[in-house]
Order: sequence, then C-alpha cells, then structure tokens
Amino acid sequence: MPRCSLTDAPRRAAPVLALMLSCLAAPALAQVTQLARVLPTDTLRGALVVGVPPEATLNKQPIRLAPGVRIRGSNNMLMLSGEIGGFSGKVNYRLETGTGLLKEIWVLTDTEASALWPTTPLEAASWAYDPIALRWTKP
Repeated sequence: MPRCSLTDAPRRAAPVLALMLSCLAAPALAQVTQLARVLPTDTLRGALVVGVPPEATLNKQPIRLAPGVRIRGSNNMLMLSGEIGGFSGKVNYRLETGTGLLKEIWVLTDTEASALWPTTPLEAASWAYDPIALRWTKP
C-alpha cells in the first residue's frame, strides 16, 4: 500500500510554497515599514572629527568621548568607538553634565544633516520644535 498518492502532493506542497513566498516578501516588507528615525529634541548639532578615539574635535574645539559613549550610525545601529575612528561629518550629540564629555552621538544622513537643528543651548531654548512635522523653526 503506497503511503502517499498523487492527490496528496498539492496539499503537502502548499505549506512549503507559502513559506517560500513569505521569505521572498519579507525584505520588501521591511523596507516599506522602515520609518524615518526621530532624533531626541534635547540634542545639539555639530561637526565632529574623530582622530584616534577617545580624542575628537567638536565644532573645531577639542573634546573627548566618554568611556560609555553610545554612537548611533546613520542606519541607527549602535557602533563601537573604534569604528568611528577617522570619522568626519555632521552629528547630533549630548554631553555629560558634570564632565563635558561626549556621551551620545547620532551620525546623520545627508537628509537629516540638511534639516534645521539648533547648534547651541541658546538656540534650542529660543526655537520651537513641531513634534508632528518633526522639525525645528526659528522665531
């Protein structure tokens, strides 16, 4: 007695076919659902040049990276401080309050870097942020 007949083949192939189609659709779905990242509004914008970490220059002023610095790349993935060695570009950043060391860095994409963002605490205090449009406006 045969274990399977030709009439069972389509029924057994359906789950395999569905799995194969879902694997093909997953990358396309991931790109559709990827949203623009929302940068924290309490960060400032600056030009960062990193030599050999922890030494860096922020807005042409020498600065050091904090021992536990969190660096987010332009793809919003965490980076190690060794990966950012030799970097030069626009970033958003936060400083440690007591020491003045760089504690958080967001490496910006070209689109993010072209958007208006405060570069000093005085600008951040006087400008208005629209949380719906996700942008800053000058008074």
